[in-house]
Amino acid sequence: MEKEIYKKYSLLEKLNVSRETCLDFENLVTMIQKKNKEINIISKKTAVNELIRKRHIIDSAQAIDFIDLNNNTTSDIGSGGGFPGIVIAIMAKNLKKDMKFNLYEKSYHKSLFLKEVSRELKLDTEVIQSDIFKSTDLKSETIMARAFKPLPVVLELVYKNFASYKNLILFMGKNGQKILSETLKNWDFDYVEKKSLTSEDSFLLNIKNIKKKIIN
Repeated sequence: MEKEIYKKYSLLEKLNVSRETCLDFENLVTMIQKKNKEINIISKKTAVNELIRKRHIIDSAQAIDFIDLNNNTTSDIGSGGGFPGIVIAIMAKNLKKDMKFNLYEKSYHKSLFLKEVSRELKLDTEVIQSDIFKSTDLKSETIMARAFKPLPVVLELVYKNFASYKNLILFMGKNGQKILSETLKNWDFDYVEKKSLTSEDSFLLNIKNIKKKIIN
């Protein structure tokens, strides 16, 4: 039975994901599917087993390559159903890493769900139910955002609202290269790209040293 579960996450083989992590992922899938019957945690289209694993769990998990697991704090801005925040928190827990996760989520109902999942899976998270655009002087080592806001909007948010951070991880879709190219006209930052494990057209960005360009 456990071998069958492990096979479902074979795309994460290179990340050395443990059996315990895969079991936690399966518990997360079950909780999402159950809650999805009450409120819209994720779209019903992607809530079926194979899609939820690939599109949400595995897609989120690959961000761990860009996270320094010796850091103290990682923040997921616009966490939604817990992607990528809850997924990475599961991985950090099973790697025995002492890392706290701040999950920012505006929705009251989704915030309650994130708290339920965190309690059930014994995750070190703080769920912050607020509009992050109204929060200032924020601090974090890693910041993550997935399916949240367009790249320029996220850069503006981090630039203005975070007093300190080390890196920003963003998930880019099929128009990502065009958006990145356009954004670099107004912003300066160091970045590394990582090809997505789940889609030929997608990639992840690891961004550091965000600065606004002075345009005459």
